[in-house]
Amino acid sequence: MAVLDILKYPDARLHRVAERVPVVDDRIRRLVADMAETMYKAPGIGLAATQVNVHERVVVIDVTEEKNELRVFINPEIIRKSDTLQSYEEGCLSIPGIYDKVERPDAVTVTALDLDGKPFTIDTDGLLAVCIQHEIDHLDGILFIQHLSRLKQNRISRRSPRWRRNGKRADAGRLCRHAGLRRQGARSAAGPRVMRWWPCSASPTVRPDAARNR
Repeated sequence: MAVLDILKYPDARLHRVAERVPVVDDRIRRLVADMAETMYKAPGIGLAATQVNVHERVVVIDVTEEKNELRVFINPEIIRKSDTLQSYEEGCLSIPGIYDKVERPDAVTVTALDLDGKPFTIDTDGLLAVCIQHEIDHLDGILFIQHLSRLKQNRISRRSPRWRRNGKRADAGRLCRHAGLRRQGARSAAGPRVMRWWPCSASPTVRPDAARNR
């Protein structure tokens, strides 16, 4: 296993749409092992292949505190989303130090292939559901900051190393997800309910001041 380099915003390669994996072979299994090693080292709770400059649809996730339940999703696809929305504070290993609230469906059903190339389906909610959506966004070339207002995107772009180096603003609309996630609340027709997940990283990073509280 090897620790891979993680692409950092505003690298344009983060916006490349990943291709489907044609066959799950030893090459893909080595990629998964390297991605897992990279995610745990970062540390994070999720990583998409796009973030390590491999543009194939592969995701690794482990939302446990013990870091002993690695989940692998090859060619993941969301086939159902709940009507109930949750607002989480998200961050990203590719955008270190940036956190903001993003609203997403609270529950999803996902189909994917495992390491043996066998299809499976999972129904999930809460932190895992948000993390899966965050990582699939990466595979589609989308960063979590693209869910924010243009004003916030512009502010983030001005903080990027490339902007400081060039002395000008990066194109936030073009260049604009994985680390700590904090559940802020839910919104549905039945009314609000409040629950919290302290940051623990999404293709997410860990916020040291909050990680122990999740």
